[in-house]
Amino acid sequence: MKLESQGNTIQKPAREVYDFLTNIKNFEKLMPENISKFEVIDETTFVFALKGMPEIPLKLQDSIPVSKVILGAGGGKIDFSLTGDITEIDETSSSVKLSFEGNFNPMMAMMIKGPITKFLETLNTNLPVALDQ
Repeated sequence: MKLESQGNTIQKPAREVYDFLTNIKNFEKLMPENISKFEVIDETTFVFALKGMPEIPLKLQDSIPVSKVILGAGGGKIDFSLTGDITEIDETSSSVKLSFEGNFNPMMAMMIKGPITKFLETLNTNLPVALDQ
């Protein structure tokens, strides 16, 4: 299953967006309002939980300077990734597209598609706001 956010133009250079996304502490600023837990485990891993959902560990798995940040499941039974693709538009703006990819059985995919889509939209919406803080 692969889900993607719409592209988001941000009035920040690609380097600044990349630096923000590779600092996992910043993901707390991107989380939805219904977050019930956010805990940094180490410099590459954090755990978060939304109300009524289990805890989800995410780990910074890979990055390509200024263009891609890949977070993956930080343990547990489910294997998935959350990728941020960053494209420089000019020296003061960039575009970011978030994608979620995982292998799920059809029943699980049907159950999580809506919440994951909403989660990606929230991250996408909150990113330019968090970068301006």
